Amino acid sequence: MFVFGAGYSAQAAITALRADGNLSVTATTRSPEKAADLTRKGVTSLVFDGSSPSALLRPALETATHILVSIAPGPDGDPVLAHHAADLLAAPNLKWIGYYSTIGVYGDAEGQWIDETALTEPLSARNRYRLDAEAGWQALAEEKSIPLAILRLAGIYGPSRSPFEKLRSGTARRIVKPGQVFNRIHVQDIGAITALAAQNRLHGIFNICDDEPAPPQDVIAHAAQLLGMTPPPEIAFEQADLSPMARTFYAGNRRVSNAKIKSALGYALKFPTYREGHAAIFAQRDD
Repeated sequence: MFVFGAGYSAQAAITALRADGNLSVTATTRSPEKAADLTRKGVTSLVFDGSSPSALLRPALETATHILVSIAPGPDGDPVLAHHAADLLAAPNLKWIGYYSTIGVYGDAEGQWIDETALTEPLSARNRYRLDAEAGWQALAEEKSIPLAILRLAGIYGPSRSPFEKLRSGTARRIVKPGQVFNRIHVQDIGAITALAAQNRLHGIFNICDDEPAPPQDVIAHAAQLLGMTPPPEIAFEQADLSPMARTFYAGNRRVSNAKIKSALGYALKFPTYREGHAAIFAQRDD
């Protein structure tokens, strides 16, 4: 397995894959410090900051059977495709590619349920870059005649990245936009699904999200209840001091179905709603 961008979700995938037996993993990260941390975790690590190709990656790409891409594209496109597409096309052993995208490519559905057949109408430049990157990876996989799984992730949460941290620091806000809901996904479910997708060489586009899209203010209130805290007061969306990027999240209101990925892999979510996810994170707390 070769992983481009060993961040939060990709490391969960590596953990899930390694739990099933001996697996050789090489992964990139942006800095020598992060590379050293990965090495301590038993992962062969290489530095790739996305600004230029790295000859150091080529030997590992030549032996890789599976590739996972977890690097965000930018205005100049997907950095992996920009700098290493030729290496991937030449890789003699490559049998599968997984690509982490986002459900943000769907745009606004006015709160209705949608699935992978919904129109893609990104509401921000960031999500347009994602859709362009999806097309680039589809073209590469088609040229190489190997399966590609595009995994469109919902809002990611898990240990160290949950409402608990914001509540403890006093930065949590309960912003209310009537009718607004969001899908989420626990990082352990991302890892488990990715591992199964790689093992089965899954092909296609799949939503990776929970069963219950929920209002964000309810999610914060539930976490506060577990902590025994009074939840922060509700703030009307119109009065909230939000960055332009944060406002784009509220522009897309949709309920996203995960039926396709569960059917394809026979997978049952470990954390089907934020309540199970919060309970598990709370039980693991170290305070």
